Amino acid sequence: MWAVLPGEVALAVCLVAGVRIPGAVLLGAEALVVGVLALEAYVMWPLYAARRRAGETRREAGLSAVRAVVPVAVRRLLVHEFRALHSLGLWVLRRRHRIPEGARPFAYTEPQTGIMWTFVFVSVVETVVLALVIPWPLVHAILLVVDVYGIVIILALQAACVTRPHLVEADGSLRLRYGALFDLRAPASVIASARVDRRFPGGGLVRVDEGGTLDLAVGSQTTVTVELTEPVEFVRPLGRRGRARTLRFHADDPRAAVAAFLTPSLAPQLAPPLTPERTAPSSTPDPPA
Repeated sequence: MWAVLPGEVALAVCLVAGVRIPGAVLLGAEALVVGVLALEAYVMWPLYAARRRAGETRREAGLSAVRAVVPVAVRRLLVHEFRALHSLGLWVLRRRHRIPEGARPFAYTEPQTGIMWTFVFVSVVETVVLALVIPWPLVHAILLVVDVYGIVIILALQAACVTRPHLVEADGSLRLRYGALFDLRAPASVIASARVDRRFPGGGLVRVDEGGTLDLAVGSQTTVTVELTEPVEFVRPLGRRGRARTLRFHADDPRAAVAAFLTPSLAPQLAPPLTPERTAPSSTPDPPA
């Protein structure tokens, strides 16, 4: 399926561009696509029927069959995309996603905002250039739709980060998020200490070392370190699970984020109670503003 469907798209683009393709090739390609779809249906139907016999509703049985056939990475990418588009609507309406009463939100988008707007500018320039150099109207229309959708997705990713900030909730629990891609919860009962700690880890968005330290970096940097009394579980953006006992993440105002754990309403609930000494800045001080 991964090979046939992109091949079908490439074949369609060639046809629209006026490339002459032998009839036998076209017939073979279409037969291959139909065969792949028939194979998917052949695999999914017994799974669906078995779930129905087990007492599940049609919707539940259909979802179970899809989960068994469609890779988890593909499903999660689609879900992330829909959530990002939803966040774009929230951004336009100047609303944020599920901020409970009493929770304190902390933004983390400052290091990436300039990069995101640069991507948008480059995408707009690319769209204009392609519109000027492509002579075929239909191809131009297809690429215009693709380019505009790409710009929307970039804006949606940034909107998801803006509308889904980190949270220190009223009960002292911590919720770390990165847009619609990542969501981790640490109960107040397992939070031992928090401190300002600016670091520049390598790797991608989510990185866990052998010692159970999670780096959730934005713009290749983290500014807050939270130590836990026991590991917490999380799900990576593409579905893999992990465990971490130390959480490092970026907050635009790291001192305010750490101070949120020391408020009178939260500090007594933490185990053990936090003290100012535990939240002192690390040996790597913040640079002057």
